Amino acid sequence: MRIDVKRSIAAGLLAVLVGSTAAAQESSNRESSVEERMDAVFASMDNTRSPGCAVSVMEEGEAAFSRGYGMANLEYGIPIVPSSIFHVASVSKQFTAFAVALLVAEGKVSWEDDIREYAPEVPDFGKRITLRHLANHTSGIRDQWSLLSMSGWRFEADVITQRDVLQVTSMQKALNFEPGQQYLYSNTGFTLLAVVVERVTGQTLEEFTRERIFGPLGMGDTHFHDDHNTIVPNRAYAYARAEDGGLRISIPDFDVVGATSLHTTVEDMGRWDRNFYTAQVGGTELVHEMHRRGILNSGEEIGYALGISHGMYRGLSTVGHGGSDAGYRSQFLRFPDQAVTVAVLCNFPRSNPRGLARNVADIYLEGAFPQEASSPEEAREEAGDAVSISEEELERLAGVYLQPANDLPTRVAVREGALVLQTGPGERLVHMGDLTFRTASGSDTVRFVVYDDGVVIPRGPGGATFRRMEPADPGPGALEEYTGRYFSEELGIEYDLHVEEERLMLETRKNAPRPLVPTFEDGFAYRGGSFLTFTRGTDGRLDGFTISSGRVWKVRFNRVPR
Repeated sequence: MRIDVKRSIAAGLLAVLVGSTAAAQESSNRESSVEERMDAVFASMDNTRSPGCAVSVMEEGEAAFSRGYGMANLEYGIPIVPSSIFHVASVSKQFTAFAVALLVAEGKVSWEDDIREYAPEVPDFGKRITLRHLANHTSGIRDQWSLLSMSGWRFEADVITQRDVLQVTSMQKALNFEPGQQYLYSNTGFTLLAVVVERVTGQTLEEFTRERIFGPLGMGDTHFHDDHNTIVPNRAYAYARAEDGGLRISIPDFDVVGATSLHTTVEDMGRWDRNFYTAQVGGTELVHEMHRRGILNSGEEIGYALGISHGMYRGLSTVGHGGSDAGYRSQFLRFPDQAVTVAVLCNFPRSNPRGLARNVADIYLEGAFPQEASSPEEAREEAGDAVSISEEELERLAGVYLQPANDLPTRVAVREGALVLQTGPGERLVHMGDLTFRTASGSDTVRFVVYDDGVVIPRGPGGATFRRMEPADPGPGALEEYTGRYFSEELGIEYDLHVEEERLMLETRKNAPRPLVPTFEDGFAYRGGSFLTFTRGTDGRLDGFTISSGRVWKVRFNRVPR
């Protein structure tokens, strides 16, 4: 039988072409499907009328996806693109820590050095505060933003400099807690680390990082913004809600770096991500050190490392950080075991980049997540962990509790047959038996102790004790007792308290009067999560108060004689 060689070869080539075309089509369909799902995640902001976000996805350190949604500038109609530059707030911290780590590797500083060796402005609190304490948020130093807010500074209205942070830090007379005793986020620590870099190298943090990190990695659109007046080409403006329901410009106006102020793009964050695999800058040992978790004095390991935080999402390990300043929001989320990274940078407060980054991860890691229960709480209940308890017993435990260590109240309420912590976003408590409860996330355990006199005291993580407080709602006449002027040496500011329309009001030199909300006897809630606890002398008369917030505990105000 004669074989037509030409026809046979042609048929073979056609089969190869058909197969290649089919494979290419399948790949194109898969990519199109991913792009469509990504577009769906950001659909609400994919228009020319609202701010939005830039997103990039990296796989094994290489770019897999990048796109912009929404507008970088509403006034001039400029859309967000992958090269748009954003202020990324606390995502900055890992770069500051990396800069110090470079100096440690060169033997110029040590993580165990006392911060006062480089920044003598920090008061001698009688306890050694190391650079590692600062980088792990275990220093006990009060947070700069809370201190400045309590001092009357107005964000987006008053320019705040590095010197201002050092000055208010130098005025403090106490720490929140002994260094290394616990973890509590403090921006001040990373501002001080920036000071260390500047005083050891003779370069600003902007100069040092540009020369040693951003330049070598090709991050040409990244810099530490240490002068708010500097023009930044291709910058995305940030926005926030205006009082009339529209939008207003919301851009940080401070000249503080270290804890914040990095300006970058999702494309440059991809180049930064690649360094975690190549260790081109710093070397493998330094990159490994960046991931080393902090350890408390008790020996307990915490989730925070050097400017980055370890976590879990749907059963997979994560490493990353978020950021929030003025109208900017950001999230840098790495899945190291799967070599997938997501960067989401946004320019309006309600953007929720953390949730968006997780939605993106759901797309790119589909099939990688282990089988999981619908919620941690349900998983424990299915395992027989939860123990029934009567609603009458729950009502007896509900109330307002005060932790003497920080003068911050915790509210416990009964909702749908369970105790709920109402502080912060709120979290359900699962009864484990013997009046011991675990938070639904499993992060904390609380045990209530009921004494013969009816006093209920819960003990939380680490044995922290809370005191139950009886609710109080003093009338206008009783509020007069709290009026007057109060001065804080640690903040250098005077507060004026007066009664206005039957409410106790607090007024400072730059801020209009705002109400204090009675919570219990001598305890009042103030704006932004702050709390005032009044104190009395041996004669029973009011002599001042302490003010606390989540990151600043017990700043003292003394009553000024009339």
